[in-house]
Amino acid sequence: MSEDWAAVARAINQRMTEIGISQRELIARSQVSKATVREIQHNTAQRRRSDRTLEALSLALDLHAGHLAAVLAGRRPPEVGEPTMRGDDDIPGRLAVIEHQLREITARLREMDGLSDRLDEVNANVASVLNRLPADRDSRRR
Repeated sequence: MSEDWAAVARAINQRMTEIGISQRELIARSQVSKATVREIQHNTAQRRRSDRTLEALSLALDLHAGHLAAVLAGRRPPEVGEPTMRGDDDIPGRLAVIEHQLREITARLREMDGLSDRLDEVNANVASVLNRLPADRDSRRR
């Protein structure tokens, strides 16, 4: 897959707007040179950058360290706190990712249990109302 530096530029500019920082502040936070930040932010020079450069910019933007690298590669960017793999042979990294995904699945299942309980409550209330309807009709006829 080719590198999408235009997507990186869009992600940087969008995030800068979201958190309200200037280019000067991004440079100060990331410790990346002004020329490099300008080239990446405006997509004027599409060339390979150090992984550390994209990591520093991601962190300066309060994103996951691998966010901009994922955007560049056309992958889903990880969320802050989400573990990432360093490569296919990174077994501890893979396990950390799997554990994280299992925790997310567990949390979603708990949310669904809560929704199921609420749905049972609503169904009981509807049944109660429906049970009272014939009695209400009979009393109105009298």
